Amino acid sequence: MDLHLRPASECFYDAASLGEIMLRFDPGEGRIRTARSFRVWEGGGEYNVIRGLRKCFGMKTAAITAFADNEVGHLVEDFIMQGGVDTALVKWFPTDGIGRVCRNGLNFTERGFGIRGAKGCSDRANTAISKARPEDFDFDYIFGELGVRWFHTGGVYASISEQSCETVIEAIKTAKKYGTIISYDLNYRPSMWSAIGGEQKARVVNQEIAGYVDVMIGNEEEFTKCLGLQVEGQDASFRHLNVDGYKKMIEEAVKKYPNFRVVATTLRAVHTATVNDWSALCWADGEIYRSKSFERIEVLDRVGGGDSFASGLIYGLMTYGDPELAVNYGAAHGALAMTTPGDTSMATKQEVEDAMGGSSVRIRR
Repeated sequence: MDLHLRPASECFYDAASLGEIMLRFDPGEGRIRTARSFRVWEGGGEYNVIRGLRKCFGMKTAAITAFADNEVGHLVEDFIMQGGVDTALVKWFPTDGIGRVCRNGLNFTERGFGIRGAKGCSDRANTAISKARPEDFDFDYIFGELGVRWFHTGGVYASISEQSCETVIEAIKTAKKYGTIISYDLNYRPSMWSAIGGEQKARVVNQEIAGYVDVMIGNEEEFTKCLGLQVEGQDASFRHLNVDGYKKMIEEAVKKYPNFRVVATTLRAVHTATVNDWSALCWADGEIYRSKSFERIEVLDRVGGGDSFASGLIYGLMTYGDPELAVNYGAAHGALAMTTPGDTSMATKQEVEDAMGGSSVRIRR
């Protein structure tokens, strides 16, 4: 398929994302409530995608975000630079000594094990990026003068404040004006939307955004709650729709939003916190493509698996224009990302392609 990507010769960046990047505190095998030490990582739904595109797939990427200009902000910046993502588009906000003006987001997440599920505790109110307004970023310069082939953002960023809703819409409109392909992960989290209007606000914002999106990522619950779509036979659990049911949902989506060129979702069956079945679906040009299934994979850290799926999908679409190949890149990359700690992928492209091909997991020397 031809997504009509801008030529690489016209663009400084292959891909850029807009969203919040937090400092994650990880208690390892223990619990947040009893931890005496933590490992720290960087992470954020939108950032994880372009970090994977850079570190695993070798693309030139940038993060559009904002930090409070203090030691914590520069610690997160250092993590980003280690991942190879360009920080030139980061906006630095002045702050006072205790975060009254603005601060940097923190995310405490434990991995879960067996019958104990993963658990998160976010501390991200009043952050620099949640207070950023459209005028804080020169989107015409980013998408017009510099040039970006692919722009990714999502519902996690949109939900953190009234200002972020405005900023993401302005960014998407500007990217569209310059011919940049736009992907969006609905990533609906009720607790995050609750402070600014709940499900009704989420639907209003996401329905406006959806009119500009080329590649939409989301499951059936997100399509219902964020876009107001329904299909026959759907129930409140959102867990019984099979491939045919999801295809019906997509058909409704593309009727309402004919601008959608690709629609994708991950499929996960949770046996325990550390044993999952994992696969993915991708719709393009009227066809549904299903990835290879990874049955009963052992999960070390599930956070970021969906974001790594998105980066693999985007790489496949940008590089080959083949939705079947792209959904398999996404599923394999997401599966591998869940075998290592932290929000971001530690996989190589060769490892992803080996997993796609079902290669042996024997030790390599």
